[in-house]
Amino acid sequence: MDYLLPPELVDKAREIIEANRAAGRTIALAESCTGGLVSAALTEIAGSSDVFLAGYVTYSNEAKMSALHVNEDVVGTFGAVSVATAWAMARGALTTSGADVAVAITGIAGPGGGSASKPVGTVVFARAEREEDPDKVVADSRLFDAAGGRAAIRLQAALCALELLEP
Repeated sequence: MDYLLPPELVDKAREIIEANRAAGRTIALAESCTGGLVSAALTEIAGSSDVFLAGYVTYSNEAKMSALHVNEDVVGTFGAVSVATAWAMARGALTTSGADVAVAITGIAGPGGGSASKPVGTVVFARAEREEDPDKVVADSRLFDAAGGRAAIRLQAALCALELLEP
């Protein structure tokens, strides 16, 4: 079967859809640097709509604040690429979508935009679950190799985000 996206991404998306279907869980995403890549991978899978409820592409800070209700003070204090912002994005996606679990991705895919403290390839992930304590932060920051360029960083980030959706 032909897919628009890389096979490893589609294969992982299929695993995630099947595992969440078996667990009776619904999922949502809040994406920034991946620009909807994770959502696209999930929707490559026929029947994904019974598991995947919503994907929010909030590339700008304004979109993060308006669509996902990320507080302006969070973005202003910690920056768009931070655990605090990723966590707020995940909580916002969870609340807005009504899903059981939501994952957020925010980062610097390059080639520009990096700094000494947040170089190109820095990506932050967060997961929020409906049944968990809302103050419990499940987040991770990764530094992906920028040698493969923007596309490689985005693919690596998408694969990591999918792993966070495992039940």
